[in-house]
Amino acid sequence: MLSIKWVVLALAVIMYLLVIIFQEKKVWFTTGVALVLLVMGMLFPGQIFTGNNSRWFPLIHAFGNLINWNVLMIYVGAMTIAALFLYSKVPALIADAIVGSCRSTGIAVVMILALTGIISIFVENVATVLVMAPIALSISKKLKINPVPFMIGLAVMSNLEGTATLVGDPPSMIFASYSGYTFNDFFISQGKISIFFFIQAGLLVGCLFFYCFFAKYKDKSEVEKEPIISWVPFILLLSMIFGLAVISFFSDGLTYISGGFVLALGIVGVLWYIFSQKKNMAEVKELIFGLDWETIFFLMGIFVVVGAISEVGLLNDLAISLGRITNGNKLAGFVLILLVSILISGFVDNVPYIIVMLPVAGNMAAQMNIAPELFMFALLIGSCLGGNLTPYGASANVVAMGILKDEGHPVNFGGFLKIAAPFTILTTAAAAVSLWFVWG
Repeated sequence: MLSIKWVVLALAVIMYLLVIIFQEKKVWFTTGVALVLLVMGMLFPGQIFTGNNSRWFPLIHAFGNLINWNVLMIYVGAMTIAALFLYSKVPALIADAIVGSCRSTGIAVVMILALTGIISIFVENVATVLVMAPIALSISKKLKINPVPFMIGLAVMSNLEGTATLVGDPPSMIFASYSGYTFNDFFISQGKISIFFFIQAGLLVGCLFFYCFFAKYKDKSEVEKEPIISWVPFILLLSMIFGLAVISFFSDGLTYISGGFVLALGIVGVLWYIFSQKKNMAEVKELIFGLDWETIFFLMGIFVVVGAISEVGLLNDLAISLGRITNGNKLAGFVLILLVSILISGFVDNVPYIIVMLPVAGNMAAQMNIAPELFMFALLIGSCLGGNLTPYGASANVVAMGILKDEGHPVNFGGFLKIAAPFTILTTAAAAVSLWFVWG
C-alpha cells in the first residue's frame, strides 16, 4: 500500500511545478492543494496532521496552529503603512534632496540606488521601484543616457535590502516566526552582529558595482520637485520601527503583540487617509484592494502544505539526506545551502522555498551541533539575493523590465543577466563571507 507520506510529497511536488509554470495562478494551486490535504486529513485522521484523531482536527489545527496569523498581521499592517508612505511623497522629497546635494550625477545615481535599498527595508520592493522609477527616468532623459542600468539597479537594490529587517519582506517575517527572532535580533543576536549587517556588506559592494557604470557622468542634474502631501505616514513608519524595537525588549520571540501592533498602526493610517485626507469610499477601496492580498492567501496555503510535509516526516528526511551529501562538513553544508538557494530563487518564488527549507537548515545545523543561524542566514541570503539573478526571479525585476519596455528600452534575458549576474555574485559573496567570519 502506498504510504500517505509519498502521496503528500507527490501533491507538494505537483503544486510547486504548477506554481513555477503558471506564476499568475499560484494562489489557486497552493489553496487547492491545501484544501486537498485538509480533506485527506479528515478522511484519514491522525495520518497527516498529528496530535488528535478527531475528524475535525485538521481544520482546527490548520487555522489555529499551521497558518501563522502573526506574520500575516505584520504583513498587512506594514503593506498599508508602506502604501501611505509612498502616497505622502516623502520618498521623492528625500531623493530630490540627494540629487541636489551631490556634486555629480554619477554619485547622485549611486546614492539614489542606495536610498532605494534603504526604503525597501521597510517598503514592499515593487512599490519602492515604482516610486523611484520617475526620478531615474528623469535623470536618464536629461543626460541622454541609457536608463537600463539605472532601472535594473533600482530592482536589484530593492530586492537586496528586503531581507535586512523583520518588516522588509515575507521571507524575513517567516524566518523570525520560525526562529523566534524579534525585530532587534535582526541587528544583534547572542552578542553577535546579525543578518542586517551582512546585507549591508552586500549593499556597499552593490554601490561600488554601480559606481563603475555611472562614475563617468560628471554633469549635475536636477529633477522636478514635488511637494509632500503629509508627514503622518512617515511618522507611522517610524512608530512601527521603534515600536517593534521596544516590543522586542519586553517579549520573547515574535509574539502576537508585534502583529497586533503593526496591524493597529495600519488601521490608524487608513482612518487618517479617510478623515484627514477626505477620501471617498472608492479611493479607500482602491488603497485597500491595491495591497498585495495575493501573497496573503498564497502564504495561507503554503503554511498548510508545509505543515503537512513536516508532520509526515519529509522535512526531517531531507535534512538527513543533505547531511549525508555534505558528510557533516560545516563549510560544505553552508556552501550547498547558499548555492542551491541562489539557483532556485533565480527562477522560483522564494516564499515557499523559505518555508520548506528553514526547518531543513535548522535540522542540518542540529545534526552538526552548530548554531542554526549559520545555515538559516545562508538560506535567507541565497534565496533573497538569488532573486536578482534573472528577470523572473523577483516581482520588482518584472516591474522594472515592464517600465523599460514602455519607455522604448526593452531588455532581453541576456541583457538583464549581463548586469544582474555579476551584481548577484558580488553582493551575495560579500554577505556570505561576512556571515561566515562571524557565525562560521
